[in-house]
Amino acid sequence: MKGFEPRAGFVVQAYRFALDPNVGQEQGLRSHCGAARAAYNWAVSWVTAVWWQRRAEQSYGIADEKLTPWRPTSLPALRKAFNEVKHTDARFAAWWADNSKEAYSTGLANAAAAFDNYTKSKQGVRAGRPMGRPRRKSKRRARLSCRFTTGTIRVETDRRHVTLPRLGTIRTHENTRKLQRRIATGTARILSATVTHQRGRWLVSFQVEIIRDAPRPARQPDTVVGVDLGVKHLAVLADTTGKITYVPNPAHYDAALGRLRRLSRRVSRRRGPDRRTGRTPSRRWLKADAERNRVHHRVTNLRTDALHKLTTQIRAEYATVVVEDLNVAGMLSNRRLARKVADAGFGTIRRQIEYKGQWVGGVTVKADRWYPSSKTCSECGAVRDKLPLHVRVFACEQCPMVMDRDANAARNLAALAAAVKAGTGVAGDQDAKASKPRRADRQTRTTTRPRKRPGGRAGGATPRQRTETGDPRLTEAATPR
Repeated sequence: MKGFEPRAGFVVQAYRFALDPNVGQEQGLRSHCGAARAAYNWAVSWVTAVWWQRRAEQSYGIADEKLTPWRPTSLPALRKAFNEVKHTDARFAAWWADNSKEAYSTGLANAAAAFDNYTKSKQGVRAGRPMGRPRRKSKRRARLSCRFTTGTIRVETDRRHVTLPRLGTIRTHENTRKLQRRIATGTARILSATVTHQRGRWLVSFQVEIIRDAPRPARQPDTVVGVDLGVKHLAVLADTTGKITYVPNPAHYDAALGRLRRLSRRVSRRRGPDRRTGRTPSRRWLKADAERNRVHHRVTNLRTDALHKLTTQIRAEYATVVVEDLNVAGMLSNRRLARKVADAGFGTIRRQIEYKGQWVGGVTVKADRWYPSSKTCSECGAVRDKLPLHVRVFACEQCPMVMDRDANAARNLAALAAAVKAGTGVAGDQDAKASKPRRADRQTRTTTRPRKRPGGRAGGATPRQRTETGDPRLTEAATPR
């Protein structure tokens, strides 16, 4: 199915607002999200039932041409099958009419996307880690979410309410003037709305086709800045004018760790739920758990706010930004650094720099994952064989240059934007060679064991591929600089 493409001069952007639903509206929101989960589980069970049937038939020696036909996994096919079943199936017949049809379409669309990702992963078309076959969602752990694409979806003119299909008008916790002004002037059009339950609140995200304002020029349009991310300092900025800026790491999680430990001990001393015996939690446990969750939510909100302010400031200051393509998933496998890396949000910083650069018309250069920015001298271009993490000062072996390793890495990243275009082969060039050609910059210890490629799904090969593909390349965990 072809994706949506905005009109010429328009871009697709999201506006998210917190909601303050009353008791009845919150029940309706939970009902819609539960309906989406039920439709997803039905689609997964409906398709995988044939997979297991084919596997059983193959074990009986039945020929391939006589096996039970595959069931389609496309969204139109799932919708057609579900519309026929919902009137007669006892799981849906009594209550499916209580929710909007968009709730069931959300679950079916998610199931179709899951099957498509699984098939492309087995064929080797989809990048990233291998995808397992779709599984049913648990009622206790599934994320509450529902998407509306048709019906009455609007932002009210009083700027304090939004209207959604079957849910009616819901009050917003914050003012919606940023979006309502654009809708009133005709420079924005709502495409869809998604309600989710995150961090103890209900949120609504509007997908909007919008005409963005003319990009503001950067305060230093001709200056290139390199951004080196780290744990000691959240970011070190070095531009081509020689200015070096250290951004301290707020470490929001570490600041709240003492309180979280105290609250966690309090929760453990209360009578909590037990699924094995069917025991329900006590009111004191629910109260203590809610207090602990509020601390987690506050840490998340503080981190999100700090990262947005940092990336917005970088984009307002510089037109060309060079960032690293870090293997964050590999870093999280290191038990000594996982908590610090997760609290810093390296992946979020790079993602925000990229899309905010598109908004302002800037340029984003991504350094290669194996580019030795920390081990390269920013003065003479010599590359050291090794530079352990505990060595925080870079001392060149071929010139008298001595400086902080993070500042040296940021300077190399800033030089990369010009050096790659010129192909000079100096410190910033990706083709620069180490003084001892042992590929030392790529000899990073793997922190995770190689995983075997998961076996095929029940029933043999996928409908689009009857032969198995080779093992995917195993990625190594990059050492944080």
